[in-house]
This record gives sequence, C-alpha cells and structure tokens, in this order.
Amino acid sequence: MKQSLISRREFVTKATGAALAFPTILPASALGRDGKVAPSERINMGMLGVGARGLGNTRNFLGLDGVRIGAICDVNQTHLSRASQAISEQSESNDLKSYTDFRELNADPSIDAIMMALPVHWHTIPSLDAIAQGKHIYYEKPMALSLKEAQMVRAAVKKHNIIFQFGTQQRSSIYFRWASELAMNGRLGEIQKIEVGVPGGEVSEEFPEEPIPEWVDWERWSGPAPSAPFNEKRLKRSFHELIADYSLGMISCWGIHHMDIANWGNGTDSTGPVSVEGTGNFPKTGTCDTVLDWRVRFEFEKAPPIEFSDQGHHRMGVKYVGDQSSLHVTRGAINPESKGFLRDPYNKEDALPTRLPVSANHYRDFIDAIRNGSQPIAPIDSAVRSDTLCQLALIAIKCGRKLQWDPKKEQFVNDARANGMLQPRKPRSPWKLPQIA
Repeated sequence: MKQSLISRREFVTKATGAALAFPTILPASALGRDGKVAPSERINMGMLGVGARGLGNTRNFLGLDGVRIGAICDVNQTHLSRASQAISEQSESNDLKSYTDFRELNADPSIDAIMMALPVHWHTIPSLDAIAQGKHIYYEKPMALSLKEAQMVRAAVKKHNIIFQFGTQQRSSIYFRWASELAMNGRLGEIQKIEVGVPGGEVSEEFPEEPIPEWVDWERWSGPAPSAPFNEKRLKRSFHELIADYSLGMISCWGIHHMDIANWGNGTDSTGPVSVEGTGNFPKTGTCDTVLDWRVRFEFEKAPPIEFSDQGHHRMGVKYVGDQSSLHVTRGAINPESKGFLRDPYNKEDALPTRLPVSANHYRDFIDAIRNGSQPIAPIDSAVRSDTLCQLALIAIKCGRKLQWDPKKEQFVNDARANGMLQPRKPRSPWKLPQIA
C-alpha cells in the first residue's frame, strides 16, 4: 500500500482476502483528539430488520467506537420509529436514513456493512443481494430454510471476499469457550458423548384472520413465503419461528445456539456427521406446526456422538460427558460434576494448552474483522456446518429412519428423498433466489 492511511470507503469496499491478511493498525491521524476513531474512518452500518432482536443488535453496535448507524430498514413502521428514537438517543448523528425496501438499503453506497435480523424465510434473498453489492454482513441465525440456501450464501461470501459473522454469540462467551476447551484438553477424560438440550415447540390455536393495520406491509413481510391471512401473532418472533411457512421451528432457531457450541467443542467445525437418526412429534392442530419434541443422534467418523433433543429429554445447554467426569454449560454458568473442578489451577481457562479462538464481544469482533481483514469468531464455514446439523435433524425425523451423510459432498448417501429435502422451497412470485454473480 502506497500510503499508511486508507480512506474508510476504500478500505471497506476493497477485497479483504490475502491483501488484508495482516492486521491494519490505524495511525494517529485516523483518530480523533480523544483517541477514538475519527468520523471519516468509521464503519457505516445499515440495520436490516429492527424488531426486538434487530434493535438489540443495533444498541450493541451503537456502543462500539468506530461504528456509525447510517440507515435502518423494516416493513414495520412501529419498528422503524422505535429504532430511530433509540439511535437518536444514543448517537450524535441526526442524518439517519430510513428504508422499507431492503434493495434500497443494500444499494446505498454509503453503507459498509449490514446487520440482518429478519424472519428465517427472509434470510437468504436480501443477504445474497447485500453480499453481491460488497456489503459485509452480520447474519442472524439460523442460516436458512434449506441447506442449499446456506450453501449459496457461503459461495457468495467467498466469491465476493465478504466478512461474515454468524449471530451465534455464545462463541464470544467465556463460559462456552472454557467448557469446550476443558473437553478438548481431556480434563474430563475421553469424551463419550455430547448432550444438547433446547426448548421444544408449542401447540397453538388456529389464528383467525384480522384486518391488516396501516403500520405494516403484510405483503412485503410475507415475501417468498406462501400467502396467508394476516394475524398480528404471525409478526411476533415467538410465533413465526413456530410456523413452517417461515421457519424450521425450535429445532433450528434455538437448536443452532447450542448445536454450534457442541460442534465447536467436538472439533467437528470443519466437517460433519456420517449418520443421523431421530424421532419427533408435530402438532396435530393449530397455526404453529413445527416439531414439538425430538430425540436425534449424530455419529461422527473421528469424534464423539452428539445427542440432540428438546429440553424435556436433555438439560438446557451443552453437556460434555467424559469417562472420568462430565460438565454442563449453559448461558451464564458452568456446572462441573466434581466440586472444586474449576478452582483447580490445572483447569483454569488461561492454563489450557489447546485453545479456541477468543472473542469477548461478538459485535466488536465483527467490526475488528472488517478493519483487519481477519477471520471473525463465527465465520461462514462453521456457520454452515453447525446449521447443517439442525437441518439434518429435522430431515431424519421426517424420514423416520437412519440416514447416512457424506460430510465432504454435503449430501445423503444414495437417498434421493432425503437429498430432495436439502433443496430450497420455491419462492412465491415475484421473488426469486438471486444468482451468485
């Protein structure tokens, strides 16, 4: 590079591959007098989806030095108003742009990166559009309604040299990292299995049709999903994540959190299982129709098996079961079988020889990766591999038999029916899955 200081626009729009393999240290001239990143060097972010989760993410990004929220986008005017107020209260900028069409946000040349927090049926199309336009992306989980869509996003990320951070923020928790490292370092003996428990589904009434309020574009919210009568409950995350037109259910939406940690601690972040089998039950009535409860087992060629279920069968969180001891981890707590286990200096977090990547803040880690051209804590490859486990679990339940999986080819072995379930659903016209250009 001919000069030490790169403009913000030039820095974030150029490829972030080999040319930016080493950390870039901002010179003093790029910092304000208070030592903070100067306005001209800030990462300008667009927030796509500012409902409950998106607004939470927005607040977290606002708290970071070197980040500016330049635009918000949502089809819900209530969400836009609430997000605009929150940003104005927390930010010195008063020129926030507001969009209702993701295509306008993605095409905005002032935006460097997109935070995407949308219903699952809307994860793929706008994300592929953003990536094609060179936007780095903070991608809320799960990946998609099908494995094929997740693979399409992965291909686009790599083709366009995009920094991608999956929203599996538990990788930035010392509890989950420490527990996984203890298992990987043999502190529990040889790991026999990993148990994962998450909340199951729910039974609901049949949602009656209601008048469409003026504050939401119901047609745009539905987008590629099948047309359905409006009911305000469909807009709520606690319900649309349980409706098969919009989601795979808790087996995916909650499952991805702890299955991602199990995959990380199992050392299978770059591969996959060789078989999967399971059973489950679905609601017989009501609008919420995704899987209620399940028990699934994954077997790996060179790693312990993972047992995955709703928390009626396994405790909420991840349990590493060794031949000498066991350890359970959930949000905010590590619970070893043996008292005093964590106080043993031999088991201290900073004393373990085999270490996983470290992040103390999932949002800062994403911004640092953009600035440094580095790999974030939850990159696209591990995102797809972890998400694949949730996809395979549901397919195994639906097939009702043990399935053989080829982790290299990412397809079932000699099973046309199961492989057909890996393909994307046909989007409702006029929406189409974009070609990876």
